[in-house]
Amino acid sequence: MIDFHTHILPNIDDGSSCINETITLLKEARSAGFKTVILTSHYMENYYEANADKRIELMNSIKSILEKNQIDIDVVLGNEIYISDNINKLIRNKKACTINNTRYILFELPFNVKPINLYEVIYDILQNGYIPILAHPERYEFVQQNPKIINELIEKGVLMQGNYGSFVGQYGERAQIIIKKLLKNNMIHFLGTDVHRKNTIYNKIPKILFQVEKFIGTEQLEQITTINPKLVLEDKLIEINNQEEIYLSLIDKLIMRMK
Repeated sequence: MIDFHTHILPNIDDGSSCINETITLLKEARSAGFKTVILTSHYMENYYEANADKRIELMNSIKSILEKNQIDIDVVLGNEIYISDNINKLIRNKKACTINNTRYILFELPFNVKPINLYEVIYDILQNGYIPILAHPERYEFVQQNPKIINELIEKGVLMQGNYGSFVGQYGERAQIIIKKLLKNNMIHFLGTDVHRKNTIYNKIPKILFQVEKFIGTEQLEQITTINPKLVLEDKLIEINNQEEIYLSLIDKLIMRMK
């Protein structure tokens, strides 16, 4: 399996605070069954701005420690880029990174409001030859209020990365409802832990995997935990099949019940 979304690089963002915690997290990841971890630290203009060279330096130091201690897990570089009109410029200037130097970009949105420039940014990303992947769509309030937005984004060419923890209610009942509906409708293309601290999510992964497998089946689980992430790392295209329309009436009813 490949962990598609992590905050394991030390002293870069709100994730790992030191190299020792980083190594502990990677040991946890390996014990949970991950063979590769994508290091997607935040890149947010004027806030989290460690450039690519700094992150590469840290990644190489981590690889040396892993090899020295015979910890059998691989790490590759990426970013979780906060939405910006400058995303393409940030990548060209080697500030923010695509995933493993491929055409795939992991990006995130504000949690409580739909950005007014969302569709323009996506169009710009696509026009520059990149493929956008939206981090944890189930967690955004405007998606929870109108899940059909995800249909629209996928139709425009955006892929979706859900969080393991959302499936078991880590981010609340609404996020749990949405990710289950997205999974049932083949609208989640990758899963990631979004890990920030040790002893938080990796120890829950075996149980979550068991539940997700029962929910969507072995074949789809392998697709979103291993096959699709591997295609990204190899810079190959992912074919989106059998996407279905979300049944909004059911979701609306559940959300109204929680208000």
